[in-house]
Amino acid sequence: MNAQNHQIVSREEWLAARKQHLAHEKAFTKERDKLSAERRALPWVKIDKDYRFQGPNGELKLADLFGGRSQLVIYHFMFADGWDEGCPGCSFLSDHIDGANQHLAHHDVAVVAVSHAPFAEFQAFKRRMGWKFDWVSSAGSDFNYDFGVSARAEDVAAGTATYNYEKSDGAEEELPGLSVFYRNEAGDIFHTYSTYARGLDMLVGTYNYLDLMPKGRNEEEIMEWVKHHDRYEDKASSSCCHGE
Repeated sequence: MNAQNHQIVSREEWLAARKQHLAHEKAFTKERDKLSAERRALPWVKIDKDYRFQGPNGELKLADLFGGRSQLVIYHFMFADGWDEGCPGCSFLSDHIDGANQHLAHHDVAVVAVSHAPFAEFQAFKRRMGWKFDWVSSAGSDFNYDFGVSARAEDVAAGTATYNYEKSDGAEEELPGLSVFYRNEAGDIFHTYSTYARGLDMLVGTYNYLDLMPKGRNEEEIMEWVKHHDRYEDKASSSCCHGE
């Protein structure tokens, strides 16, 4: 809808339209609650493979990533061996992690990013972005392949690679995703959920702001405008509330 040629009405007409939309919003909220309950009710898969990761102090097991909590969110961050910087889209999402983690860390939830590149290769980029969340490497492990975010070159070439639970001729060797795990009191770990592609939108608070705006997300293609947060040419500090 063109924001420049939008319908202009009286306050009374606006209020009637807003109340009608509010009924739709409430219905959507109820459906979202039902969907969330359905997600939590999905069956689980016990993790039997001994995945190993590399962190700042050496080798880690999957259990170590929980940090003493029972619930673990892993963001599959696109950063492959030999890359100088992370995927702009993954970086956009990751800009939202530290704020949420101030609360999640106190509510039995650990959040860890995992990338395929060796640990040392993304440390400079993490410092550049100013992120504090835990970020480890799955190099040398089947972890990325098993959870659907990395494809072997031969599978991509043969057209047998999959992404988001379906075969895709255009699958890349590195793609984003999110996986959730639960650890019980006996120490058993279960995979409870994974999501990919547009399923990751829920983690991006910026989108929730944009969806309230008259221009919406204002993009021709998904995330075409997104850059690493230190690469925008316009300065965010030029707001009404900053002094000269």
